[in-house]
Amino acid sequence: MIYLGPAGVPISSMDHSTLGGLRRVAELGLNSMEVEFVRGVAMSNETADEVGKLAKELGILLSVHCPYFINLCSTDKEKLEASKKRILDSVERAYHMGAHIVVFHPGFYGPLTAEAAFKAVEEACLDMLDRMKSTGIKGVTLGHETTGKISAFGTLDELVRLCKQIRGCEPVVDFAHLFARAAGKIDYAEVFDKLKSLKLKHLHSHFTSMEWTPAKIPGYGNERRHIPIKFDKPPFEPLAKEILKRKLNITLISESPVLELDSLEMKRVFEKLGYNF
Repeated sequence: MIYLGPAGVPISSMDHSTLGGLRRVAELGLNSMEVEFVRGVAMSNETADEVGKLAKELGILLSVHCPYFINLCSTDKEKLEASKKRILDSVERAYHMGAHIVVFHPGFYGPLTAEAAFKAVEEACLDMLDRMKSTGIKGVTLGHETTGKISAFGTLDELVRLCKQIRGCEPVVDFAHLFARAAGKIDYAEVFDKLKSLKLKHLHSHFTSMEWTPAKIPGYGNERRHIPIKFDKPPFEPLAKEILKRKLNITLISESPVLELDSLEMKRVFEKLGYNF
């Protein structure tokens, strides 16, 4: 099954609440939406219950994006605890709305070596999963997003390794971030081959085009800004073909500046290739 939808309330929604956004997603013929808590978790559990009920009625698969202010690699205990709280607050709302995954950028290497950063993220996740278990939260996965800057923890290799070791964590593949970090290159087949060992039943992902700038290390780049997929950086149709070839169960969330318009463009490409939604 392929799920397509926007990161947040569609631009064309007359009602800019999450509930209004869900109704607009359904009107557009899309089947997924990522609820954005990027500035903070302001939604109550009661509202999350309402969101989940409506999403179920409309047949829309929900996910949640945690606040941006997260760094599980921080050596400052207060900042680390604040990061965990933002994730766990998001998890609680996701649980109430029936969202299957909460997405976040794990953190920055800072003064740590890559291995030390890995251990820091690993320990933080084990602690959060223990807390989730103690409060009875089930069915919500910690989604570690691949990152688009070389200063950030979150290469695909790092996340595959992490998710092999910790049950309850899954990688969220942001194809534009991978493209930027590799200085404008991406091999979709290689990406999916690396994920094989995790035996995922469903892959959550983000797609948009991306402007990037060269990094100080030759052969690497840093993300600059998301742009509409018409710019073909990276190209979408080869990705769609690879997904259909492998018969993948996947969610593709549009983080494009034109949100739902690019979700609809992705839908058009899949239908052109013979997929029926």
